Amino acid sequence: MASIIDLISRQVSSVAGGAQIPSNIKDQVLGGLSQSVLGSLTQTVAKDGGVDEIRDLVSGKVNPATSPVTALAGTIFDKDILSKLNLGAAGGSLKNLVPQVMAGLSGIIKDQDGDGDIDFNDLILSLKGNGGGSLLNTAKAILGGVFGKK
Repeated sequence: MASIIDLISRQVSSVAGGAQIPSNIKDQVLGGLSQSVLGSLTQTVAKDGGVDEIRDLVSGKVNPATSPVTALAGTIFDKDILSKLNLGAAGGSLKNLVPQVMAGLSGIIKDQDGDGDIDFNDLILSLKGNGGGSLLNTAKAILGGVFGKK
């Protein structure tokens, strides 16, 4: 299993492939989109109920377009990237990429332990994956940062 950063980057590249992004800012937009999604996940896990919101998103339990995690990623992308590029109406269409990227992350966590539900244990088992230590290490780093541990 790939790291969460790799999963996000692949999804951003896939979704943005058909988008009309001026070549002089394409790298900035794609990098900003990836960082916005990761930032949303990091901020969400730090708040009360955040782990449940992320679990619901990546397990496919909620519609990515209406997820608060997606909304936060869109806000971060708009504030940190799009507003600084002064793209006008084109910025709005680029912001529409956020739910598409999040939809690609939906369903990546499945019932791993066979107990019939998707819970924190399944999240950890999925992060471990088949040699998916980098994804587990990313999760540990995020959670460690939240709880002040390394």
